[in-house]
Amino acid sequence: MNDVEALRFQTAPASLDEAEFMARFGGIYEHSPWVASTIWTEGVTAADDAIAHLAGRMRDIVEAAAHETRLALLRAHPELAGKLAVAGELTAESKSEQAGAGLDQCSAAEFERFQQLNSLYGDRFGHPFIIAVKGLDRQAILAAFEARTSNTPEAEFTTAMTEVHKIARLRLEAMGA
Repeated sequence: MNDVEALRFQTAPASLDEAEFMARFGGIYEHSPWVASTIWTEGVTAADDAIAHLAGRMRDIVEAAAHETRLALLRAHPELAGKLAVAGELTAESKSEQAGAGLDQCSAAEFERFQQLNSLYGDRFGHPFIIAVKGLDRQAILAAFEARTSNTPEAEFTTAMTEVHKIARLRLEAMGA
């Protein structure tokens, strides 16, 4: 077992009541508290005190959901440097993640390119472009954005879901730190 697999939450999820559990984990998947609710309904155990274990359970719940449910989860994510960011209406997690990648400091040209790509991508795939931005800068994000617009819808759905799971895992790891 490596160090990442051994990471544990400071406050054990199994020690929380339902309201505390939902307050803490309901936002791990953007605007999709049903993921945490399913965990609660299935039962939270001491094994869930390990971040990797809880992340895996959450991922499995999402992957077992119907295609339309997973598509709704993708659609719950904000556009990068998009309208919600401009209006100050991102979730605290998304705002922090986008700011960490410098998306709150776009030049006028970068902002315009994000807007163009958001429109192109949304029209092509029916959901926003999703990427785990931690460790990336604006240029790397724009390069990935541009490259992924040429994916097939099926490939991009899979890629977007992979990125959603990365985001969830990073959020869980940040909680446990």
